[in-house]
Amino acid sequence: MDKDFASRRRRELIVAAVLALLAALAPLFVKDVYVQNIMVLTLMYAALSQSWNILSGYCGQISLGHALYFGLGAYTTALMFMKFGILPWFGMLSGGVLSALIAMALGYPCFRLRGHYFVIATIVIAEIALLLFQNWDWAGAALGIDIPIRRDSWLTFQFTRSKLPYFYFALVLAAIAWFVTWWLEDSKWGYWWRAVKDNPEAAESLGVVVFNSKMGAAAVSAFLTAIGGSFYAQFVSYIDPESVMGFQFSLLMALPAVLGGIGTLWGPLLGAVILIPLTELTRSYIGGSGRGVDLIVYGSLIVAISLARPQGLVSLFSRAKKVPAR
Repeated sequence: MDKDFASRRRRELIVAAVLALLAALAPLFVKDVYVQNIMVLTLMYAALSQSWNILSGYCGQISLGHALYFGLGAYTTALMFMKFGILPWFGMLSGGVLSALIAMALGYPCFRLRGHYFVIATIVIAEIALLLFQNWDWAGAALGIDIPIRRDSWLTFQFTRSKLPYFYFALVLAAIAWFVTWWLEDSKWGYWWRAVKDNPEAAESLGVVVFNSKMGAAAVSAFLTAIGGSFYAQFVSYIDPESVMGFQFSLLMALPAVLGGIGTLWGPLLGAVILIPLTELTRSYIGGSGRGVDLIVYGSLIVAISLARPQGLVSLFSRAKKVPAR
């Protein structure tokens, strides 16, 4: 392996560890509850965008239906806790596994589609799931589910007096999603995914099983996304189909990666750090104008960044480096 490449990989780990440490210390200086809430959402979407990036960025299978897996994670955790008294930690794992299995089941027909046909299929499937949950009485239908409030405890993963436990869990989730991506980048799967993204026919001619590669990316991506959905359900203590399966969630997972740098390690994190606080602040401070000023500001920034830096904001900090072939 090239020494420069190995050195860069070590630097990435060191930088990630330093950033995680700084983030962990942030609550010592930030006491405002509203700002803490923004920090939690930023970390959550950084993890979700990183998860989306595995399938859409590295493997090239653009999905605009990831809200399906987010909602499945949220509903699995909430229903298992409310109906059967099963702790949220088991609900998270169950939701992740269920979402991974469903992603592979849906991938069987959908991965035979290409380009915009695949994108449309992901949107349609997510919207069908939304309609099903809106009419599923056992799962609360359109009225949703109120998660029973217990005393503050890590066992039940519920905290009403402080947002800090949620902040640290979101930080761990974002760190795990980043590390999984970092590890996969230099694994055989990472090389296969990039080959499939660049030229599926050429990859197949070299022995890559294109279909299996896509299925693997879908399973990992869906699993991590569902964990994020489970966390969100515990964080807000109430869910309904529109609040966890709406199309806006799919967009908010994709946009940070696209603007930060799709198919890059740092792009989703950089995009989330910029976009999520901007979204919350514009909505809070100028969203009440009644004229959509917050959406105009938000949309204008997205358009400006997309035009100025098509490769994403991460290109401002480093040139694209070729990964040495094995």
